[in-house]
Amino acid sequence: MAIIYVTNQKHRADLKIYREDQKHRADMLIFVEDQKHRAKGDCLWFYTDQKHIADMTIYWEDQKHIADLKIYEVDQRHIAKGSF
Repeated sequence: MAIIYVTNQKHRADLKIYREDQKHRADMLIFVEDQKHRAKGDCLWFYTDQKHIADMTIYWEDQKHIADLKIYEVDQRHIAKGSF
């Protein structure tokens, strides 16, 4: 399950994530769900504003070479693939 909390403090994040512009350069293809119970697996994400229920805390990194993971957001659920 991937319930994601986004922080603006780099040192508090579990992972530093870079949002890739090109699909083939990404480490993971993610799909953002609109309901928490549908976020099953690492590549199906649900964003929450409640830190205590999140599975993962991320920080949006601006520099690709510093990021722990490069993601690309797809628009169809079945295309999403990858894991942390």
